[in-house]
Amino acid sequence: MDGLMAEIAKKRKELTDKNLIGPQKKYFKRSELLAKEEEEHRKKIAAYRGKLNQADNAVDSVAPVSVSASSTSSDLKILPRKDVIRQLRERNQPILLFGETLVEAFNRLQKLKLEEPELEKGFRNDFQEAMEKVDQQYLNDLLKSKDRGEEKDKKKANDVKVEDMNTTIDEIRALAVNLGKRRDDKSQDCNIICTLFKFLLELWGKKLNSREEEEKTSTQGKIESATYTQTQAYLKPLFKQLKNNKVADDILKHLTLIVKYTLERDYVKANDAYLRMAIGNAPWPIGVTMVGIHARTGREKIFSQNIAHVLNDETQRKYIQALKRLITKCQRFFPADPSRCVEYNAI
Repeated sequence: MDGLMAEIAKKRKELTDKNLIGPQKKYFKRSELLAKEEEEHRKKIAAYRGKLNQADNAVDSVAPVSVSASSTSSDLKILPRKDVIRQLRERNQPILLFGETLVEAFNRLQKLKLEEPELEKGFRNDFQEAMEKVDQQYLNDLLKSKDRGEEKDKKKANDVKVEDMNTTIDEIRALAVNLGKRRDDKSQDCNIICTLFKFLLELWGKKLNSREEEEKTSTQGKIESATYTQTQAYLKPLFKQLKNNKVADDILKHLTLIVKYTLERDYVKANDAYLRMAIGNAPWPIGVTMVGIHARTGREKIFSQNIAHVLNDETQRKYIQALKRLITKCQRFFPADPSRCVEYNAI
């Protein structure tokens, strides 16, 4: 009985402290009690958020220090709170556990990095990545143009990057007279091949930049810009190999034929040379030449020109795919007779 009376007295004191009852008020409404509890809850949340903001400012302003006192041998430094939140969200992890400090959250992130160094993002969509780069570049250029207040920059916000080659197709044809005839020195062939591909990229980029602003900002316009940006990225390894004369001989042989037929505007033969380079025409893709002690029939047909180079590695696959786009664009820039074109009606 005494315990019950003490509990009643305690409850009455709490209600009195909340100004719900008193000497002049003997009762209260339940809505008043709920409103009072909600107000107290909001005050607690506001105080907790204030502490978090103070802690974030302290972490961002303090110079990088060791993760913990016990880990003196570790060279890890505390990242800014924004970076920790971003990396935790990329790994689908909570940004802050109950009762966890900011340093403990950073330690948890480092532990996750050690346990799972490879962040699983599934299959990469290169085209989507190129689209995101185009959008990001557009936003960055637009912000710069707004800050400067220049109308010229605003007009160039949707343009793609173009490298000026300062040459013409006739000059390239004049240089390519002896293409593929120098067996000892292949640097000249590599230079001609690189010049032609960069020239086609320049024509393509200038055509994209000459579009109307409404067309550039449309969905189809962004897709075309992203395709151009993706092609530029795919061709960088090939341009580097051509510049350093490190292209494999079998690849260079196919590239020479492709460039030769392209300059002659014989796009059917250029497409055939491209297919021989991409998928090859070997009698079997795995290249087995011996079965037991006997040589397999048709062994003499397996040469380097019959190999499917598109299957070698991802880098080759990308620039081989980009070469097909350049051949198609060249057919549009420099059309020929329908009998020498590929898919003439579609173009």
